[in-house]
Amino acid sequence: MRTIDLKPDPLGHAAPITHVAFRPDGKRLASCSYDGTVLVWDTSEPASPVPLTRLRHRRLVNAAAWSPTAPTLLATASADKTVGVWRIPEHGRHRLVTVLARHTDDINSVAWMPDGRRLICVSEDGRATMWDTPTGALLAEIGAHSAHCMMVSVSCEGLVATVGEDGMVAVGDPGRPATAEMRHYASSVEGCAWSHSGKLLAVARDDGIVNLLTPELDCLRTINVSTSAARSVAWADDDNSIVVGAYDGSLHHIGISGEPIGRTHDARLWPRSVAAAHGLIAAGSFWNAPHLLDFATGAELSAPRRPGHGVNALAVLSDRRLADRIPGRRLLAGCDSGSVLILDADVDADVDAPSGARLLPVSDSPVLSLAAGRDGVFYAGTYGGQVVRRSVRPDGGEPTVSAPLGAPVPSLALVGDRLVAGTYNGELIALDPETLAEVERGAPHAGSVKSLSAFDGGFLSAATDRTVAAGPLDDRATLWQHGNLVNAVAGLGDRVVASASRDHTVKVGLLAPPGTGGRRVANVQTLLGPDESVKCVGLLGDPDAPVVLAGSYDFGLYAWEVDWRDSVGTLASGRLVSTFRQGLSCMIPWDTDRMVVAGWDGRLLLVGRERRNAPVRELRSWQVDDVIERAGAADRAAGDGQVDEQVDALEYGQVAS
Repeated sequence: MRTIDLKPDPLGHAAPITHVAFRPDGKRLASCSYDGTVLVWDTSEPASPVPLTRLRHRRLVNAAAWSPTAPTLLATASADKTVGVWRIPEHGRHRLVTVLARHTDDINSVAWMPDGRRLICVSEDGRATMWDTPTGALLAEIGAHSAHCMMVSVSCEGLVATVGEDGMVAVGDPGRPATAEMRHYASSVEGCAWSHSGKLLAVARDDGIVNLLTPELDCLRTINVSTSAARSVAWADDDNSIVVGAYDGSLHHIGISGEPIGRTHDARLWPRSVAAAHGLIAAGSFWNAPHLLDFATGAELSAPRRPGHGVNALAVLSDRRLADRIPGRRLLAGCDSGSVLILDADVDADVDAPSGARLLPVSDSPVLSLAAGRDGVFYAGTYGGQVVRRSVRPDGGEPTVSAPLGAPVPSLALVGDRLVAGTYNGELIALDPETLAEVERGAPHAGSVKSLSAFDGGFLSAATDRTVAAGPLDDRATLWQHGNLVNAVAGLGDRVVASASRDHTVKVGLLAPPGTGGRRVANVQTLLGPDESVKCVGLLGDPDAPVVLAGSYDFGLYAWEVDWRDSVGTLASGRLVSTFRQGLSCMIPWDTDRMVVAGWDGRLLLVGRERRNAPVRELRSWQVDDVIERAGAADRAAGDGQVDEQVDALEYGQVAS
């Protein structure tokens, strides 16, 4: 298993923060991150938290939990399929006590039993297991979900609640498994928390609703929190109110009678995790440190100061004004910082970093998707749930911003005279490319639309409902299903489609010619190689003999040469092209035989082949941070402060819009 190897940030994390957990006394906070580390902060002075120690896993860290009986004991859960139990003294060096390492999949959440000895772990394989932490022994399997188990919470009475993507909420006593209660919802449930008294369980649902349930799972209250997913929930010290983290980029403070008390919105927030203790709120962030707020007022006490430039989306933009350059195109990279990195020069240039780079602020929230328009215009879909139309030219005018679409926008595609946006809520929305006004809505997917690609008079779509679909907005046809959610889809010509899934596979299909009775799949092959979820996919070559490229959470870039007559030969052709220092995030064809690939380690890689039968290999590589630094230095030397000012504004935490 490869280990995350990111340049550490001395002031915090080097990647977005996935989870936060207060020690019961509120004087210590553990923050977990995509950078594979856990930071323990001294929060005794909330206005100036101090990082004390850094714990490391081999992969991203999903959760942490402090022992209720031993204030120096911390459990951390990772995608490396282990749980670490650490001794964190008030002073001195931390120590790894034990590793709980017999899990079969990523660990999503952990919670201690009231005795401070037994630990409950839930994972992507749907299982909930109980462990003895002093010995590292597996005690029992106490439950299972039919899809990913996402969160666990233990009450003061020792009742264990688990929730999952299958929409199930389960509550049981590990000592009396026959007494388990279950409740099912139509939407995924990814957050839950017992009240301090143990009398109420709050569950946060993907449809934006929070339910307050009794231990018997009777519903006492239904609270409509947001049009976007409600992902996390924490209780006030007196159990009279809750704070809910939602994917509208907000923290919602709500009384247990359902009345809204207040709302805190900050584009830097990533509220997949929220914690509360002793009048404080902590929340995750796309930036380098957690947010700390006053529970009673919602006032910001401290916030992160530095963004990350992790790349989430790529696009290739043609521009007639670059006709004197070869190939006369720009490469765009959408980043966690809300900016788009623009590389004006030819990526073929044999230099360490392309010249002509600019960092263009686009949004005050991360850019999740990109689509290239005409004559220097591009479109960016944001975590904040809007689409931005912007020109890369200095004379391109003011940006146009759409109305809120109700959820993050992880996918965009320009299809004919319409811009199609796919949302986290599963909606397919057609916008006018000039005004970004809504024109039409198509039949939604039953899950987040992770990827779109223009294709044969319509578009391809991939979603967390496990399907890949094709066609125009009003007539979608399912091509195939994966065994788990589908992260990405790509097309080649009018007949070849490839998709990448969390089930560790890639599928590539040859469609029957147009006009032969719908888009029937004539040939489909399943490609193996990655050991983890496959995040991105692309196609090179021609439809008769395409090359499939795919990037995985196992940090590998893979390639297969497709032989439509020999699926075994295709499978045997698979090989590892390159490795990154974190998971791969996205890719985009540069031309017929070359692909630009990005990873969350900030690396941009150009790969390709010199002729049809030659293997795909690395051609060029750059680091995003190096490109940004050189761009700023070049403009300072030239006396042009525009890029310098943009970079400094991002460096010091001023949110640019």
